[in-house]
Order: sequence, then C-alpha cells, then structure tokens
Amino acid sequence: MQGKFDVLVIDEAGQTALADAVAVCGAARNMLLLGDPLQLQQVSQGIHPLCTGDSVVSYLLGEETTIPPERGIFLEVSYRMHPEICAFISENVYDGRLRAAPQTKKNVIDAPGLSGAGLRFLPIIHEGNSRESAEEAQRIVDEIKLLLRGSVTIGDAQPRAMSTEDVLVVSPYNAQRACIQRCLHDQGLDTVRVGTVDKFQGQEAPVVFYSMATSSDADLPRDLAFLYEQNRFNVAISRAQVLCVLVASPRLLLARCESPEEMAMVNLLCRYVECSRTGGSMLQANSAGNSEPAV
Repeated sequence: MQGKFDVLVIDEAGQTALADAVAVCGAARNMLLLGDPLQLQQVSQGIHPLCTGDSVVSYLLGEETTIPPERGIFLEVSYRMHPEICAFISENVYDGRLRAAPQTKKNVIDAPGLSGAGLRFLPIIHEGNSRESAEEAQRIVDEIKLLLRGSVTIGDAQPRAMSTEDVLVVSPYNAQRACIQRCLHDQGLDTVRVGTVDKFQGQEAPVVFYSMATSSDADLPRDLAFLYEQNRFNVAISRAQVLCVLVASPRLLLARCESPEEMAMVNLLCRYVECSRTGGSMLQANSAGNSEPAV
C-alpha cells in the first residue's frame, strides 16, 4: 500500500496511537487527522516508549490543549450542549474556544423534579463506599421517575414527553453500573441506558447523570487520577443536551492532593459544583468576571 493514495484520513485520531499512525502513513502523501485529544485515550495494556502509545493527535499538539490556528482547524461549535453546559466545558477544557449553536438555547426540561437546563449537583452523604454506592443509585432512580412525568424540548423541535431513552446514567466503575441497573430493574426501568464513560463516548441524551460512587479520597479503589481524570469527566458531562447532573459525595471536593496535576483534576470537580445550580450559573459567573478556581 506504500504511496497508493493522495490522502489518508484517520477518524478518531484522538484514540489512534502514534505507532499505528506511523505504520499506515506511508500509504499516502498527506494525512488528515480528525479527533479530540481531550476525550478518552485508547485502552493500553502496557508501557510504550518514546510516546508511541500516546494518541497521534496528543503527540502533535504537545503541551497545547487545542490546536493552534496555524496548525489545523478547531471545530468550535457544539450542536449538542445547552449553552450553560458548553460554557463550562469551553472554559475548563477547551481554552474558551468552544461555543454552543444558537438553537441549543431552546433545550429545556419541564418536569416536577429536575427541570430547566444546565449543570446540577446532587450531593449524597455516604460512608465507606469505594466502587459502589447504593445511596447514589437510589437517588438517581427517584429522579428518573420524576423526569418521566415531564417533557423535553430539543432545539427547534416541539416539546414531547420524556422517555427512558432520554436518560443516560454514567459511572467510572462497573460495580456502580451494576448497582444502578439493579435499582432500575426493581422499578421496571430496564430500558434506561447505564454504563461506564468508555461505553458512552460519542453518544448523547437530554439528561445525563454522572455517579462518582466513592465516598472520599480515603476510599478510592485506584489512584486519584482515575476518578478525577479531566478527560473522563469531560466525556461524561458533555453527553448532555439539556441537563447534566453530578451525583457525588461532597467529601470528594476535599481530596488531598500531592501534585499540581492532582490539584488541577480536583479543581475541575470543584469548579463544576461552583458553577452548578447549587453554586450559581456558569453564564452568570462568566458575565460577572468570576472565573477564579475553586481550589
């Protein structure tokens, strides 16, 4: 296949390892890389030297978060997220370069429980939970039952009744996924989609619940970087078209950090809470010039 083509296009280049890109690049004179380096990386089973296990996009960007104008094109419009969700993602993940399409302002939920649009935080007190929280699972099921009594509007479409297909429930842990599925099954809500962050990358729904499950940093089953990783958090909450609902123990906001990198990860969670309905509107915070970190 050497030199057989003019252009080689690699889709999902944010999940394509540098080694794989190098292996195929000889097939064409030009390569077009499409992908987001701030989504989840590909699953890796070992240690790869010389950055060969990194995604080809991450390797090319180096220390940059988003691609500089002289090196490529940044697709700056989100046609999915309500402006309040998009504003949070843009400020904290994409260098402030992402904006919501005008029609997303009309995205709204009208329900007896959670309603409106934007970021929400449901603090759940629990003790000693590592990978699984029955308390969070039960609260999510209760909120879904209320949502199903309401309606949803997406863009220019007419309002319609909420259904189980309009909800995604995401967790970092398979144990919490199974716990939530059991609770949903007991209430006859088996058709609600539940999974880990990896499963739902690329998908969307009007309402997304993100259940963190762990009670505190002392209960973490892995290192801090797994639960608080920026890319994992970004993928989880950016699935939402109307409402993003973080369900977590408030003690996760008090995690002890041992490096600047860990401080940045915990700060992202704190900033979410600060910008959520319990902490004020993201758009209001921006207009007031209040963009200082929470930690």
